[in-house]
Amino acid sequence: MQKLNLSQNLSQKLSPQQIQFIKLLQVPTAELDTRIEEELEINPALEEGKEEEQEKSQEDDFEDSYEDDLGRDDNELNLDDYLDDEYGGYKMQGDGNYNPDEEDREIPISSQATLHEQLISQLSFLKLDDRQKIIGQQLIGSIENDGYIRRDLEAIINDLAFSQNIETDIDEMEEILRKVQSFDPAGIAARNLQECLIIQLERKEHPDDPVVKHALSIIHDCFEEFTKKHYPKIQRRLDLNEDEIKDAVNLITRLNPKPGGVSDGLVRTQFIIPDFILTNNSGKLEISLNSRNAPELRISRSYADMFDAYDKSDKKDKKLKETVSFVKQKLDAAKWFIDAIKQRQNTLLRTMEAILQYQKEFFIDGDETNLRPMILKDIAEKIEMDISTVSRVANSKSIQTEFGVYPLKYFFSEGIATDSGEDVSNREVKSVLQGMVDAEDKKRPLSDDKLVKMLNKKGYNIARRTVAKYREQLQIPVARLRKEL
Repeated sequence: MQKLNLSQNLSQKLSPQQIQFIKLLQVPTAELDTRIEEELEINPALEEGKEEEQEKSQEDDFEDSYEDDLGRDDNELNLDDYLDDEYGGYKMQGDGNYNPDEEDREIPISSQATLHEQLISQLSFLKLDDRQKIIGQQLIGSIENDGYIRRDLEAIINDLAFSQNIETDIDEMEEILRKVQSFDPAGIAARNLQECLIIQLERKEHPDDPVVKHALSIIHDCFEEFTKKHYPKIQRRLDLNEDEIKDAVNLITRLNPKPGGVSDGLVRTQFIIPDFILTNNSGKLEISLNSRNAPELRISRSYADMFDAYDKSDKKDKKLKETVSFVKQKLDAAKWFIDAIKQRQNTLLRTMEAILQYQKEFFIDGDETNLRPMILKDIAEKIEMDISTVSRVANSKSIQTEFGVYPLKYFFSEGIATDSGEDVSNREVKSVLQGMVDAEDKKRPLSDDKLVKMLNKKGYNIARRTVAKYREQLQIPVARLRKEL
C-alpha cells in the first residue's frame, strides 16, 4: 500500500551567477582576457567596445504580451536593465588605471628544437647502417627530459625485438650507447650521475691536466664519499693535499648534473602580470587594479532593435516569440557576466586594501622583518567575507610594489612567540635563519642545534624540528652538505 509522507529539508545551493563569480574570482589578470574572449564567442549579446551615443527609441517599460503563453513571470523586459550606462559602457579597470593608447601586447613564445630532435640530427651524421640507426633511435627515445637513460639495456633490447623485430645483444647496445654519449650536450644518455660526471670530465679540453685527473679519480674511486662530502677520507685514500682536492672538487661542482635540462623543447617565456599596482605618493599608499588587458564590455544594441521589431509586429507569431525568448536569455547572461566582472574587481580591491592596512609597515619600506603574522581569517573578518573568498583572491594573484612583485600568499604567515610576548611572522624567523646560514663559516657550518640556540638567544622561541622545517622550505641543506673546503 502506498503512503504519502511530507518532509521538510533545508539546503543551500549556489545560483548560476554565484558560480560564475566564484570562477572569475580565482582567475588572475593574465588569464582574464582569455576568459572574456570565450564569453564573447558564445554570447552574441555581449560586445566589446565603447557605448555608442544614440537616442533611445524604446519605451522605458516594455511589456511582453506573450507572458501567459510561456508561463513565466520574468519575461517582462526593461531595456534599461541592459542598456543602462552602468553596463553599456562599463570598463573593466580599476581606478582609472587604463591607458587607451597602450598597444595590446602578446606574450612571446620562443620555440627551439627538442632534445630528441637535436640528438636524432647528430645521429644522422654517424656512419651507421639502417639497423644500427634504429637501435640508436631507440636509445635516444629512452632518454628522459633531464638527459638520463634509466631503463635497463635488457628492457630496451626486448623492446627492439618485439616492436622493431631487431635482434641485438648487450655488447652492441653498449657500443652504440657510447656513440650517443659522445653527442652534445656533454653527459647526455648517462645511466646515473656518476657516469654523467665521468663523461663530462673525459671530454674536457685538457684531459691530461692534473686537476682533471684528480677529479676523475674522485668520481671513479670515491664517489660515495664525495656525495657525502667526506673530504678527509678522500684525501687519505687518494693521497691528495688540501689544494689538490679543493681544485678537483671545484671542477666537479661546475659540471652539469642534468645535461638534458627539464624542458620539453618548447620554451615559454612567462611574464608575471601583477593583478594590483601599489604606488607610494609622498607616504600615501594607493592600490589600483591592473586591468590593461581587459576590454570594455557593453550590451549589444542590435538586440534592442530586435525587441523594437517585435513591438511593431504581430505578437502572436510563435517563431518570433521563441526568438525573443532566446534573445532575453542571452541578454541575461551578458548582464550577469558584466555584474560578475564588476563584483570581482570590487572584491579584489577590498581584499587587497585590507591586506595593505594589515601589512602597512612592510609596504612602506619593504623590510621583510616588518611582516605581521596574518592568516586568511584575519582578512575575512576585516572585509566581512568568507575565508574561501579570501583564499580565492589570494590564489594566483600578485602585487607590484616599489620593492618587486610579490604573490599575495607571501603576506600570509603564522606567528612565532618571542620572549617579549609578541607574535612575529615566521617569515621574519626565516629571514634571520637565512642570514645566520649565509654568515656561517662554511668550513664549520652550523648544525640545527646551534641554529636553535642562536635563535633562542635572539628571543625567538622555536624548536629544533621547526628550524629543520624552515631550513627545508628555504632549500638549505643540512650542515654536512654545506661544508666547503
